[in-house]
Amino acid sequence: MPVANSSIVTYSPAYTIVPTYECFNRCTYCNFRTDPGKSPWLSLSAAEDILNRLQNQQVCEILILSGEVHPHSPQRQEWFQRIYDLCELTLSMGFLSHTNAGPLSFAEMQQLKNVNVSMGLMLEQLTPTLLKTVHRHAPSKLPELRLQQLEWAGELQIPFTTGLLLGIGETSNDWWETLAAISHIHQRYHHIQEVILQPHSPGNQQTFNAQPFDPHQLPVVIAKARQILPSDITIQIPPNLVKDKQWLLACIEAGARDLGGISPKDEVNPDYPHLQEQELREILQPTGWELVPRLPVYPQFDSCLYGELQKAVQQWRTTLTPTSTTGDR
Repeated sequence: MPVANSSIVTYSPAYTIVPTYECFNRCTYCNFRTDPGKSPWLSLSAAEDILNRLQNQQVCEILILSGEVHPHSPQRQEWFQRIYDLCELTLSMGFLSHTNAGPLSFAEMQQLKNVNVSMGLMLEQLTPTLLKTVHRHAPSKLPELRLQQLEWAGELQIPFTTGLLLGIGETSNDWWETLAAISHIHQRYHHIQEVILQPHSPGNQQTFNAQPFDPHQLPVVIAKARQILPSDITIQIPPNLVKDKQWLLACIEAGARDLGGISPKDEVNPDYPHLQEQELREILQPTGWELVPRLPVYPQFDSCLYGELQKAVQQWRTTLTPTSTTGDR
């Protein structure tokens, strides 16, 4: 049973908008991408229709989640502008944007800071051995490239979410080394708000032939991660990938305090429907945990935001919940 001052578990009432599923990477475990030229890009008018339908539904976060266009592609500027315009539209309609669109240039990150309250990029694993296996055809999965994103986000003071993908061919030592690298960067810039521990969960689209990561291992990984990471970084787990309710509770007991964005569809893992808010409450409350909605930016990072973004965040803090905090970590 958790003690009174550490009984809060958070989630973000969210909706995911995908500018394009096209991606020049071909990670063998991916269940999200399509080949370049194989699917239409989302128009601003279609996005506006989606956002209009979300009005008055208590959705605060719009996750702009995109496949990647090659940095040297002639379509790169159009792709980036579409992402920027979607973020701008999101904010104009009263929502808060969080973008995860793969590695970006410093200038692109600098521009997106104007229209995002936070951003994210999964490190996945820093071991270079995966470049010979699951990332063999994924040029943007170079460990040094992804670490650089965390550094640049720190220099720009962008509230940032990163994380590990577990069970794609790495070792346990790789987990600890990746977590240590996150810790090191955060101790320099103090900008990382969450680390996601995401278990590999096979889907219908992937070609990677491997068993799912054993969720019974997760509490041990979480407990060790809690030792490695600074206390002001929250550990997040996706509850739809931990099917056993008792092991979900065990993950929380081990130190996970956030359940991520809860939306109608998990675009990254479409074969695994999200548990919705009421179902999560029914799991958590009997054991003393309180499920609390949060914004896509944590309160300690509000001062990093530009003026208009700060105003939008403060308005949401007064309307979403009287306790827009993350509780103990």
